Amino acid sequence: MNTLHENAVSDLHDVPAVRLLALFANKALSPLEYHEHLIAHIQRWEPSLHALYTFDAQQVHEQAAASTRRWSQGRPLGMLDGLPVTIKELINTKGDCNNLGCAAIEPVPERVDAPPAARMREAGAIILGKTTVPDFGMLSSGLSSLHGLTRNPWDLSCNPGGSSAGAAAAAAAGYGPLHIGTDIGGSIRLPAAWCGLVGFKPTLGRVPIDPYYTGRCAGPMTRTLDDCALMMRYLSRPDARDATSLPFQACDWSLATQSVQGLKVGLMLDPGVGLEPCDQVLGAVREAARFFERHGAQVREVAPVMNRALLQGVDNFWRARQWSQLQSLVPQRMERMLPYIREWAESAQTLNAQQAVEGFNQTFEIRRRAAALFAEFDLLLSPTNQVSAFPAYWASPTNDPAQPFEHIAFTLPWNMGEQPALSINCGFTALGMPIGLQLVGPRFADHWLLQIAKTYENWRGPIINWPAPPMS
Repeated sequence: MNTLHENAVSDLHDVPAVRLLALFANKALSPLEYHEHLIAHIQRWEPSLHALYTFDAQQVHEQAAASTRRWSQGRPLGMLDGLPVTIKELINTKGDCNNLGCAAIEPVPERVDAPPAARMREAGAIILGKTTVPDFGMLSSGLSSLHGLTRNPWDLSCNPGGSSAGAAAAAAAGYGPLHIGTDIGGSIRLPAAWCGLVGFKPTLGRVPIDPYYTGRCAGPMTRTLDDCALMMRYLSRPDARDATSLPFQACDWSLATQSVQGLKVGLMLDPGVGLEPCDQVLGAVREAARFFERHGAQVREVAPVMNRALLQGVDNFWRARQWSQLQSLVPQRMERMLPYIREWAESAQTLNAQQAVEGFNQTFEIRRRAAALFAEFDLLLSPTNQVSAFPAYWASPTNDPAQPFEHIAFTLPWNMGEQPALSINCGFTALGMPIGLQLVGPRFADHWLLQIAKTYENWRGPIINWPAPPMS
């Protein structure tokens, strides 16, 4: 292998995607050399982490060898040729079973790739594997009746969050630089924050997805903004299967430093409902806001969007929706799901139709409040999550199916309002656990928001202490 300048062989799993592409192009590193290292790295981590649902090392090796031949001939398949990417289980990939993280679901191989997976393959990326999710993707946790327990690589006794649990754990552990999650109430941003990552939920429809639903988005989970933008270049390409998708935006997604001089920035420190942010989280977010102030932004604290009635309404609607989906399961299979999920969904039997509809209608009130905020501000800053860590074996940060969404008051509004929102690490607790800063921009301002986040990333500096695998 040729010398990789500042990157030692032992650190290959920490090399960002944009750097890997340069190494492939100038033949300083081949995809096969890289993946041989990466496979060994994953095999050291995975017995402790359980981040992958499917992982075929031989198949990955064969694809990397084919990519190496293409690069050596100067004919890469696409601009991501040879880069590994993981895909969240909830995003269909041809030939793989999407069990929704639940042991109650009959395994049936999918016939086609969903749009995000299709875009990655078209660009030449190697799908390293599917990443784990909790049952039905309805928990912010790494706990699953099908997959067992996915842990947080920063501290294996802690939870990575969810529902993009495996994606977040894999990214923080160095299972390659590119990962795709989905988000309907915080499922990209929450685990990204708990694992020290960049997690981007784009404007609804910016990244085509199938099946689509109210507030549901797919987006990148990476260690850096540059890698996030690289993925958006391909994920945002059109796909007719998503009837909610936006007109294609011709944009190279390159990131330049943006001035924040004169920006009107709202600082939301009160979630309005649910868990109260801990002091260390608030301190880190306030310090991040001071960066914006020192560079000329006008920062002002704002009232929360959420309250108890809004959160309870959405909870009621999601319970009713989940319970209706479970009716197709025979009782014997229903017994296999997490008791937490079953208890939460079964409570919908006490709701009447009016309550379910009124719950759904709360999504429009959230949308109205979110739009009103961006009539006054250019950018919003907040904590991503209120708590810095919770036990690995808990089903949620409260571990209470009667109050399952006490932790999403900062993230949920932007799914319902459709604004782009991003989590980026802004510090660590005294125990070394990551803290997430959420940046939210106006609808459709996805590229601008990534550039603002890149500006903050430059102020903050790189993270250099990523977790290492447990000693064998």
